[in-house]
Amino acid sequence: MAISTDELSILPVAGVQWGVGYAGIKTSGVMPQTINTETPKNDLALMALVSGTVLSGVFTRNAFSAAPVKIAQNRMQAIAQSSHQQPTYLLINSGNANAGTGAAGYAAAEQSCESLADVAACEASRVLPFSTGVIGQLLPADCISAAAPALWQQLSAEGWSQAASAIMTTDTVPKGFSRTVVVDGTTITLSGICKGAGMIRPDMATMLAYVATDADIAQADLDALLQGAVQCSFNRITVDGDTSTNDACMLAATGLSKIALSPAHKDWAVFQAALNDLFISLSTAIIRDAEGATKFITINVNGGLDDKECLQVAYTVAESPLVKTAFFASDANWGRILAAVGRSGLNELDVERVEIFLDDHLICECGGTAKSYSEQTAMAIMSQRDITITINLQRGEINERVWTSDLSLDYVHINADYRT
Repeated sequence: MAISTDELSILPVAGVQWGVGYAGIKTSGVMPQTINTETPKNDLALMALVSGTVLSGVFTRNAFSAAPVKIAQNRMQAIAQSSHQQPTYLLINSGNANAGTGAAGYAAAEQSCESLADVAACEASRVLPFSTGVIGQLLPADCISAAAPALWQQLSAEGWSQAASAIMTTDTVPKGFSRTVVVDGTTITLSGICKGAGMIRPDMATMLAYVATDADIAQADLDALLQGAVQCSFNRITVDGDTSTNDACMLAATGLSKIALSPAHKDWAVFQAALNDLFISLSTAIIRDAEGATKFITINVNGGLDDKECLQVAYTVAESPLVKTAFFASDANWGRILAAVGRSGLNELDVERVEIFLDDHLICECGGTAKSYSEQTAMAIMSQRDITITINLQRGEINERVWTSDLSLDYVHINADYRT
């Protein structure tokens, strides 16, 4: 069910360059399903941001956050407060998460940054590391150091698509999109790439995501934009309920369009809407490419007392193995959805008021089967690739939405064979 690579069309952003390289990390016995031994896969990507770029990021909340996550977090504040602006570099490797590797992993991540800094003739503190892949294996920093000069030589404004491929692990297709808005007669560009297919319930961002714009935006405003965009996109997807140790989502504003944007600007809302739409396209592409997925499922929970309880219901349904396997089988066993709603933990839920729909077909009302329910219609809907579940709680005014996938035999095979 992966999105077509023909759909991948990413516009360059002034002040942003990408380079890709090969360090041999993906051929170290991990993720064999992604490896073509005849054509080695690039496993390094380098994002170069012009001097003066404002950078914002959000990172995993997993207590076992990876060494590169900790280093990137520590360096973000220093970069934001730097009195002498230099280019900033984001160094990404796939095939190895460098998580659960202790002090040695931290040293390996630092060595990788230092090797790139030597080539770029910048301070190592201007290099932010990011890793994705198998947890518990030490990053082969020497391989990255050896590949750094060639990686640097590959930098290009046109390198977005190649970078989207280089950061893949169990992804089957690269993921990237662009948006443009016209502000004061000038076209503003927004482009982004991401990776992720499994171990997805970001709870802050996604596996890895990198978005940039040529708008001129102050740090505080960029931080607020990123938080809002993440909340309506990457914080609303789940494949398996697992939050990675390496999740990171970065947003850069180069300012080279010379168009300054702030909440006071008349077109701020237009720009924010375009950014949110880009983030939603990126995050839902992860669900469409989820490990082994055959279904793309939207779950709408309406009429809650607050966001928390709407999401509580949505995620309970989205992460139920019984619900997910029913969707894989195209089995209209809607009682599994009802049971998930019932065990979601809402206080004083009036089940007589709850309504459940498959697409626009009412399947449950008044605590039981809807009078208009048709097994044939429900089965036909369950057989579709794209399906919407709507749950009307009818106890408040708040609505929320979550995207998820089904749970297939291929998901089990991919994760059972992940390291072997």
